[in-house]
Amino acid sequence: MSKVVITADKLRKRKRTFKISRIIVLILLILFSFAYIILGIIYNGGKFTITLDPSFALESGIVLYENKEIKDKKNKLYASEIDFMDNISVKWIDPNVDNAGDGAHNGENYIAYTFYLENEGKETMNYWLECTIDDVIRHVDEAVRIMIFLNGEKTIYAKENSLTKEAEEGTEKFYSSTLPILRERKDFKPGDIDKYTVVVWLEGDDPDCVDALIGGEIKMHMDIREEHIEQEKDKK
Repeated sequence: MSKVVITADKLRKRKRTFKISRIIVLILLILFSFAYIILGIIYNGGKFTITLDPSFALESGIVLYENKEIKDKKNKLYASEIDFMDNISVKWIDPNVDNAGDGAHNGENYIAYTFYLENEGKETMNYWLECTIDDVIRHVDEAVRIMIFLNGEKTIYAKENSLTKEAEEGTEKFYSSTLPILRERKDFKPGDIDKYTVVVWLEGDDPDCVDALIGGEIKMHMDIREEHIEQEKDKK
């Protein structure tokens, strides 16, 4: 008789344990779902955008488009992302990437995007090009490269070497950890057209390109503005 009582007690404990386990699993699923929704919001709209300040565009007559022939003017452009980006060498990128087409022309393991700015106004203008890192997962920014062609002139930007704190070979250091690129374009005259090609990849020859970066992501955007307002975070 006592054995039956003990067995029943064990069953009650098992049921209680199972019920608690179900509640824990349910809570974890809710938390994971919430995290997934948040990440979905963060990364909605692609990994890279270019935005022309609407007020500046209206006042200056500067227009933004991705196709030189069609000139479909927009205040925001979206570069196509790629599903997976493995680390590569800059030597593997198409040497003619600046002239490989308008808009998105991604290659194997790199993003490439060409767009244009045109001064349709009546005055000579200056403008700022800002590239901002919005979010980073697994410190993938340690090995990312951003190559900018402006009217055929190439500049490659990279985060400083984590050990030497110097610029990686053949690159200019990020302006800051969150604002990798900040450059001013002066004397943009009426009728001038600036052609930009942006190329983004993970540099396999970077000493900071290690296995810990696997599975990482980065979201960036570019802004074209009349002026740059210095922020505290710019110099961090």
